[in-house]
Amino acid sequence: MLIIKQGIDQDPYFRMTRDIAQKLKYQKPACVHSKFFPAIVGAQEKMSSSVNKNSTIFLTDTPKQIADKIKKYAFSGGAPTLEEHRKNGANLEIDVPFQYLTFFLEDDDKLEEIR
Repeated sequence: MLIIKQGIDQDPYFRMTRDIAQKLKYQKPACVHSKFFPAIVGAQEKMSSSVNKNSTIFLTDTPKQIADKIKKYAFSGGAPTLEEHRKNGANLEIDVPFQYLTFFLEDDDKLEEIR
């Protein structure tokens, strides 16, 4: 079995390959889709060390470095003012620290409490 990583933008090519593989006497390839971590600076960006080394989390970063980067660079789903934030709450769909918790916090009850 051959495993090839792909980005979601390459999915149409794998679908086409699945359509013709058996006609060419090959097995159909399978895809595993994964959810990417959102970039620290916001979901519309990608986490890239070529853009800003300080807003990229590396596997070699210490827990303190990671916490500092998230506190300094993380895009928040909070409102523009503290008053609006207290009134309406955060938009958790775009709140990067909360999105990270969905990956790393194992306690679903605690996640819901934070939500």
